[in-house]
Amino acid sequence: MESNRSKKAGVDRSHDRSFIEKIAFASGHFVIVLICLWLVFYSGSTKISSLFGADWALSDLTRSYILLACAFLYWARHLITLFYLLDRKVEWSEVLGLLCFMALLEIGLLLVGGGAFRDEAIGLGWRDTLAVVLLLLGSFLNSYSELQRKWWKKDPINKGHCYTKGLFKYSIHMNYFGDTVMFTGWCLFTSCVWTLAVPLIMAGLFIFYHIPGLDSYLAGRYGKEFELYSDRTKKFIPFLY
Repeated sequence: MESNRSKKAGVDRSHDRSFIEKIAFASGHFVIVLICLWLVFYSGSTKISSLFGADWALSDLTRSYILLACAFLYWARHLITLFYLLDRKVEWSEVLGLLCFMALLEIGLLLVGGGAFRDEAIGLGWRDTLAVVLLLLGSFLNSYSELQRKWWKKDPINKGHCYTKGLFKYSIHMNYFGDTVMFTGWCLFTSCVWTLAVPLIMAGLFIFYHIPGLDSYLAGRYGKEFELYSDRTKKFIPFLY
């Protein structure tokens, strides 16, 4: 019964070390980053033969290097989340599902932005500056908000209380908002408008699936404390929603 109560929006929120699952998750993500690394540096000097027999290469190496850096940054943040911030149980289904998503996303964005499907490089401009700002801002909002909460919860006097301070003062789900901002910047940097469907879908999943499930869990755990917090704080986008 306790397991059912702790599982909200497809995530088991009961506390568990899940060390093997976390090691597999981090290792699998690192393999994805290594594939991105191979694509960037191998294609810089040699054509890559596709499964269909056609030859192609990354034509926009400057953009490819920055997209590769995005993948490394995301992996570094993932390590901090898994082995420092995350206390809840990590299930194998979550590991495998998210690794498939990450592979599709990180390799896909690298290929699209790196020029695998076009012949010429696209010069860097103001949109790319905005993209990098959004990526760094989103990374900061997600990771620093989580760190603030972690540090606050380490104090025994706060045990059993709902965290409402720091960046979470402006949004109940500042970490989700941060990830959406980060992926918006990442996708914007590919110079392909269709990739912006990724953060739009992600925002929709947060708003209509993950947030209601997590709010239900928090309401059950913190009761009136969370109710008061929810009444005075925006759910997702600071100052707006």
